[in-house]
Amino acid sequence: MTTLHFKKQRPGYLVHLIGVPLFLYATTCAAAAPQCPESITPARVELTGTPAGWTASIGSRFYLHSAALTSGPPEARGELAGFRQSGPPKRRTYSYDLAGIFPAGKWLACRYGTSDEITLARRLDDDVRSCSFTYQKGVHVGQNQVTIACNR
Repeated sequence: MTTLHFKKQRPGYLVHLIGVPLFLYATTCAAAAPQCPESITPARVELTGTPAGWTASIGSRFYLHSAALTSGPPEARGELAGFRQSGPPKRRTYSYDLAGIFPAGKWLACRYGTSDEITLARRLDDDVRSCSFTYQKGVHVGQNQVTIACNR
């Protein structure tokens, strides 16, 4: 089995090849309105456990493709479906109401690659009550610029 690791330049990040998408998560709490990093550089990702005789390389950056809120960490696959959509297609906004109980926490999932191959996730503070995500197309294929606003 091939395993993809996020290089240990920062503690708490690890990706395992479990299927697609891959999950990359942090264990620290976030501020009320964290922003997804624009991209993940190839230097930050490495493949290990490749089959004998094969050499692995990652040829380009992974650009932000999407972002969403989840109930619990990304491996729990608890993406929230209760959002409101507004705005024109070229500047679409998705709004989430986070009232209620989230036993595994409220998480922000930032997805990278044209098929959301890698997810960076961050736990939000428990007192965050709503968040909105505004999308615009980026300059790279599959890239979206996502602006996040959260309220306590």
